[in-house]
Amino acid sequence: MSEQAHNLVRIPAKPGFIEGMLEWPPAARGLVLFAHGSGSSRLSPRNNYVAGELRDGGMATLLVDLLIAGEDERGALRFDIGLLTTRLVLVVRHLDADPPLAALPLGVFGASTGAAAALQLAAALPDRVGAVVSRGGRPDLAGDDVLPKVQAPTLLIVGGFDAGVIELNQAAHAALRCPKELAIVPGATHLFEEPGTLEEVARLAADWFGRHLGGGQAGTTGAQRG
Repeated sequence: MSEQAHNLVRIPAKPGFIEGMLEWPPAARGLVLFAHGSGSSRLSPRNNYVAGELRDGGMATLLVDLLIAGEDERGALRFDIGLLTTRLVLVVRHLDADPPLAALPLGVFGASTGAAAALQLAAALPDRVGAVVSRGGRPDLAGDDVLPKVQAPTLLIVGGFDAGVIELNQAAHAALRCPKELAIVPGATHLFEEPGTLEEVARLAADWFGRHLGGGQAGTTGAQRG
């Protein structure tokens, strides 16, 4: 891997390219792939903030647009979890073709529908995905048949005021059989726009990936925090 701090990534994906930004600190301890949700992109200020905090903690990050040019205008594709997962697999295969990147432990950060695709990826590639974090996600959309197959330690983060989504995350948390936690951020709505709430998301994610990708101690299986 080059010593440069960032690199534009273009990955062939019919009928075009998946585009993303790969950035890493010196001596990165792991790599976190961001799976964006419906209506979002690699330019999401929320995910870019979290990614910056992860890099400060020693993690390389890759933020990608899983829908290629023109596809995002077709709203139904934003909820095509199978398509999003297929694109994530392409991204991982691209990373694994670069030996220095392939050597880094891999985590996935999913938001909204991207969380479901992240979990499907973890179930499909259990030997590659080392940890998953969901922010305001829809892990339930991964499917009742997929959730019990996930082996990667998984953290579900939900806003305390995100009515309806909390219950969906609680149900997904119950279905998971991997090391897992459900963290409810007090005072936060779905987009974590309230003061201090996105910072808490970044802190929780950095701690989770640091423990499970960076050689730290694993968290408590099945724990739930509110």
